[in-house]
Amino acid sequence: MLLSRSSSSIYLRYCMLSALGVFAVNGAMAATPANTDSNVASDDELPQVELDKIVVTATRTPTRTSNVIAQTRVVDSEELKYYQGQTAIDVLKRQPGFSYYSNGGMDKKSNFYMRGYDGKQILVLIDGIRYSSLNDGSATLNLLPADQIDRIEILYGASGSSIYGADAMGGVIQIFTKGAKVDRSNFSVTAGVGSNDQYLYGAGAQFSNATGTSLSISASHNETNGINATKPGTYGYNKDDDGFDSDNVSLALTQRINDKWLAGTSALYSKSTSEFDSGVQDAYSDQENGSAQAFLDWRYLPGSSLKLQYGHSIDKIDTSSENSSVYDSKQDQVSLVGQHKLPIGQSVYGIEHLKQSLNSTVYEDVNDRDVTSAFLGYVLASNQFDAQVNLRFDDNSQYGNETTYNLGGAYHINPNLRAGASYAKGFRAPSFYDIYSGTESNVNLNPETSDNYEAFIEYDTALQSTRVTGYHNTVDNLINFVARYNGNQYIGGNSQNVAEAKIKGISLTSDWVLNDYIFGGSYDYQKAKDSSGDNDDGNFLPIRPKNKGLVYVGYRLPSLDIRAEYQYVDDYYYSISNADSQLVENYGLLNISGNYQLNPNLTMTARLNNITNKKYVTAPGYNTEGTNFFTSLTYNWF
Repeated sequence: MLLSRSSSSIYLRYCMLSALGVFAVNGAMAATPANTDSNVASDDELPQVELDKIVVTATRTPTRTSNVIAQTRVVDSEELKYYQGQTAIDVLKRQPGFSYYSNGGMDKKSNFYMRGYDGKQILVLIDGIRYSSLNDGSATLNLLPADQIDRIEILYGASGSSIYGADAMGGVIQIFTKGAKVDRSNFSVTAGVGSNDQYLYGAGAQFSNATGTSLSISASHNETNGINATKPGTYGYNKDDDGFDSDNVSLALTQRINDKWLAGTSALYSKSTSEFDSGVQDAYSDQENGSAQAFLDWRYLPGSSLKLQYGHSIDKIDTSSENSSVYDSKQDQVSLVGQHKLPIGQSVYGIEHLKQSLNSTVYEDVNDRDVTSAFLGYVLASNQFDAQVNLRFDDNSQYGNETTYNLGGAYHINPNLRAGASYAKGFRAPSFYDIYSGTESNVNLNPETSDNYEAFIEYDTALQSTRVTGYHNTVDNLINFVARYNGNQYIGGNSQNVAEAKIKGISLTSDWVLNDYIFGGSYDYQKAKDSSGDNDDGNFLPIRPKNKGLVYVGYRLPSLDIRAEYQYVDDYYYSISNADSQLVENYGLLNISGNYQLNPNLTMTARLNNITNKKYVTAPGYNTEGTNFFTSLTYNWF
């Protein structure tokens, strides 16, 4: 039977609502007491929710979140199941401390902000390798599919600068691809459909054997007709849908040589085409993004190791419109990182070399640059005290030397209650866009620098984890583009160090597990303002809402996992001018998602976003989706 496009849309919506109905019915049946004990699952069979997770990003050595000083959050593989058919930015924009905007659908130009810092001030790593555009400094997370990700670790604040160097002034996001841990061999296929004629299909295979070899391969294709990105009256407006399609592949291979040596490699690659409105028909951009790495890890003593790693990442965009342009970024990185167990605590040390290059049809005189670095750290994680000290030296071929450091400590008041504080010095080297954009390049730009203070108190038990974090940051030498006019006529401009800012706020997170139920939420209060010149309390920085919060409730059984969430985003300004025309009004979104295991091999996932069909924008002049859905089936052969 063939369906028209409108009939197909109605049919897909019916399937989606039916899927959610299946979740609800099975949830109710599961919650009803059985007449016999034969249907009662043991504790070992129930899904486990681990509140105290192990992270490596915050200290560069495996550390429990309950011992980390800076605010840290982990999005694990269980939570990532809620985001089938979506991208990394869809995951992050729902996390505490994040705000974002998008110029249309899920694949369109976007940017994210974390606790007041711009995306270009936040370092993004994939399996330890830098992943970003050297043009504007930000990472294209809107093109990174969530189904290729195993987990995401988020480190808030500037402590990452003294661990990872420039671009980590506002924090670090590390994405780990699938395949690092393969428990058993399996093969899976996935097919999904969603709103706006979205279709997803993919396959994955994982192999492991007794010789210590593990291999993971996955590939997927995602396409959608999209929505009309711009509103009437907006520059570049076209009355058409702006579609998107992408092909994605990931690979991970590890080999256990013996009990001391481990070798491996991994790669993630995405190729996509995205239509956009630019005043002409059929304007589009082709993009290639990816990261690959290989490593050799030597565990020479219990708790001590040395890891040699080489990585390469790319970010290439080629636009076809009335203003065609090409930006081709490449980064090569080699590092030697060690950790050594001390009588008390752990030392972390390493050296790195990074080569960055950009080829562009827009910039004429772009110079490659090299960064050579060395760092040293100390981590103490005990039942009474936690401490972290880091010192890093970076030698940038364009900007000379920079030294950053951080100091932090925490005291366990009792086994469940902990309080602590930290200070970190951060910096960001100007991106190539900062230097070469505009009518005149500015090679004399100074790096942005920051002073960051953070204090927290947290309460952890077997049932819940609650943390309140307060922070106060001062940022100097902020880089802004300064335009020049002759009357009303634009005659040129370039980037300059013209601004200072103060960012302060409070972040509350609370996550609970009570039998089969999970619930919790987050609330962020933030005041991010320009403090340049004589006015120490100037305009609000763009895209930084003063209040933001999310609450969620979920129900988990061995075969059922369903979750509902409500997110509120306060008013914010889209530009530093704080003009009324640039005010984005507050909005709230209600979403529901779930997974249901139909049989041991077949799993259904479904998500319904913006259930109330809220009309809202994240950027003036650009549309957002109303009620939208996605549902998929995955079959596993074990």
